[in-house]
Amino acid sequence: MANARALDKRRKSIRNIRKITRTMELIATARFKQAMDRASAATAFTDRMTRLVADLASTGLEVSHPLLEEREQPQNAVLLVLTSNRGLCGGYNGNVLRLATERRSELVAEVPNTRLEISGKRGVSYMKYREIPIDETFTHFEDKPTFDEVDVLASRFLDDFVVGKLDRLDVAYTRFLSSARQQATVETLLPLGSLGEEEAGGGSGNTMYEFLPSAQSILEEVVPTSFKVKLFKCFLDAAVSEQIARMVAMKSATENADEIIRNLSMTYNRARQSQITGELLEVMGGVEALKN
Repeated sequence: MANARALDKRRKSIRNIRKITRTMELIATARFKQAMDRASAATAFTDRMTRLVADLASTGLEVSHPLLEEREQPQNAVLLVLTSNRGLCGGYNGNVLRLATERRSELVAEVPNTRLEISGKRGVSYMKYREIPIDETFTHFEDKPTFDEVDVLASRFLDDFVVGKLDRLDVAYTRFLSSARQQATVETLLPLGSLGEEEAGGGSGNTMYEFLPSAQSILEEVVPTSFKVKLFKCFLDAAVSEQIARMVAMKSATENADEIIRNLSMTYNRARQSQITGELLEVMGGVEALKN
């Protein structure tokens, strides 16, 4: 039978761990609600931007912009991977990094100059452990990325794409679909492709808006902004997905701790009962010895 004192010591350790996991679960839940509100607002804004481009296309204007043009033989590509700075979030980082590693292999085979940029300490550690060269790292994006922070990154990508230093940008991140569903994915953000064509239905020439000074001039402003918003939404989706993953992982850890504590308590009670019984037998044996 296990030692009762050792069992009690282990039970106290598990209880301390449970307090930590429960606290982390509550913190992740609070952060998740905040991050979800920001991601939902960004989704609505992104959808509205797409509809605006569709309205521009419906005027009969040919939607053309340097950011929409496919490069026939891309020479320079960037793979941006969004991971977390902290762990204890289940398979959140692993799922993204597996997809990112696969896409990197594809890009290296297709594009002569492929750069790898990583956001998050976990992604940096993963790539360094596998001796995969990293060209740029970012560790300042926390669970509340701001548009200004992402705008700096987005502006660099835009400038490089326009002057020909960049032909393709892929982003590996976890897409937030709902509170019950998140999906690791790799999305090509540059070139933007057929922005607004599906909603426009190919352009009917009828629109309820009048564009001033002109649809073309508005398009020149809307398309770059649309890219920035899309990249910002990737960061927001990654942030809310990270909190959901951590919330679920910590909830599972807390439940496992509860189960271990219950089992240890049962074992401890049996061990303590056996110990007390043994001590009583020793006392009774001593009394009998004195009588004799």
